[in-house]
Amino acid sequence: MERILVVEDNKTLAKLIAKKLSAELDFEVDVAYKLSEAKLFFKRYKYFLALVDLNLPDAPNGEIVDYALEHKNHVIVLSANIDKDFRNDMLKKNIIDYINKSGINDVNYIIQMITRLHKNQNHKILVVDDSIVFRKQMQSMLENMFYKVITVAHGEEALNILSTTPDISLVLTDYHMPVINGLELTKEIRKIYNKNDLSVIVISGDDDSETTALFLKNGANDYIKKPFSKEEFSCRVNNSIEALENIHAITNHANRDFLTGLYNKNYFLNNMQIYFEKATNENENFAIAMIDIDYFKKINDTYGHETGDKVINSVADILRASTNQNDVVSRFDAEEFCVAVKNVTAENALKIFERLREKVQNSVTISEKGEEIRFTISIGVAINREDTLDESINQADMMLYSAKQNGRNQIVHN
Repeated sequence: MERILVVEDNKTLAKLIAKKLSAELDFEVDVAYKLSEAKLFFKRYKYFLALVDLNLPDAPNGEIVDYALEHKNHVIVLSANIDKDFRNDMLKKNIIDYINKSGINDVNYIIQMITRLHKNQNHKILVVDDSIVFRKQMQSMLENMFYKVITVAHGEEALNILSTTPDISLVLTDYHMPVINGLELTKEIRKIYNKNDLSVIVISGDDDSETTALFLKNGANDYIKKPFSKEEFSCRVNNSIEALENIHAITNHANRDFLTGLYNKNYFLNNMQIYFEKATNENENFAIAMIDIDYFKKINDTYGHETGDKVINSVADILRASTNQNDVVSRFDAEEFCVAVKNVTAENALKIFERLREKVQNSVTISEKGEEIRFTISIGVAINREDTLDESINQADMMLYSAKQNGRNQIVHN
């Protein structure tokens, strides 16, 4: 489990913060009351971050910050010092944030901040700027916020990176650059990615008042004008990433089956319709299978619906583990699934489905009362492509009906 170090000489406050962090976050929390104790903790453990006060009995002038940073730790400052100049001097250091101690709301903000930082590890950001100094500055700030960072010098390099690295969440781009400038880059990105897939933030010192609107109209999510503060930069980047996450969560909820996490029928039909047309034009082979759990009603009646749900999830897990990432696995109805395996020969498709059938037959699910349950599936496969997607699915459904009529636990294909 990851750890957080709280360094605070007010023992009551330190224990309160540690207790709240432990209760609401999945971290081990250690507490030090002075610099000498903090040094011992830093030597013993690797910390996700350190939350430090500046005025300690053996370090009254913020020495804890320099020590923590020198030893490659991520630091959030929690201080009662509200002097603006002092605060700005502290923010010039490579700290994540400077938070004033004023009440319980500050602790809540810290929890939100740590949660955000932990999620940031899942995101890649592409920085595009022809100034090596500015690229390094942004890279340092972003990595301190736990983002993975890739840097390039102009738009052409950025498009090459995007073509080979599909999991980038955000592009931070300058405006005036050689080869392809920021505006041209934004337009090119929006030809490939919409705002729900990839965020674009423009960072520029351009003085033209119409520049911001120009970028926003052409697909930028936000515009940051140089010079900017570290806090503004952090907030805008985090807000953009959070908005992207929220959109993905909503989309995922709409596309997923609530029990198994597989795609639902609506997603399958929409996604496969696009693929069907592409595969037809490019003469790419694929197969569609309708899969049904044999005697599922008997399982429910004998062991109960909770055990029935376990059986459904067992089949879902096997389907997910036995297919490729590009294949589409969905739950159509209670015990019925539909699977599309893409870019595959008829022979290999049947081998895939036979392995699925065998894995299910050999699997064991434990009932709510600890009983071992074995069960099987029937599979109908449409290999020869019909004129429409609906006809292919119907063909697979007819093959499934034949499999069940012929004794179940088997594959029938056209």
